[in-house]
Amino acid sequence: MTESDRDSLVAELHAHLAATAELPIDRDANRWIGEAEAVAADLAANDLSPATVEERVGHVRDLLEEVDQTDDPEADERVASARETAARILEDR
Repeated sequence: MTESDRDSLVAELHAHLAATAELPIDRDANRWIGEAEAVAADLAANDLSPATVEERVGHVRDLLEEVDQTDDPEADERVASARETAARILEDR
C-alpha cells in the first residue's frame, strides 16, 4: 500500500466515525465511537510513521469492537464501514 493510499483510507476512517457525531446513538456506544473518532482525527491530521499509523488504527479497531449496536441504523452502517476500513489499513502489514 502506498503512503497516499494509506492516507486516503485514514481520512475515510475518520469520516465514517465523524459522521456519527450528530446521530442519536446509545450512550455507551457513543463513548467508544467518540474515542475511536478522536484517535482517527489525530491520525488524519498528522504525518505519522507507518508503524504508528498501524498501531493507532489497531487501537481504533479495538475500540470499535466494544460497540455492539448504536440504536441508529445509519450509525451502525458507519461503524461497520469504519471497521472495514480499519481492516483494509491493517491487512497490508
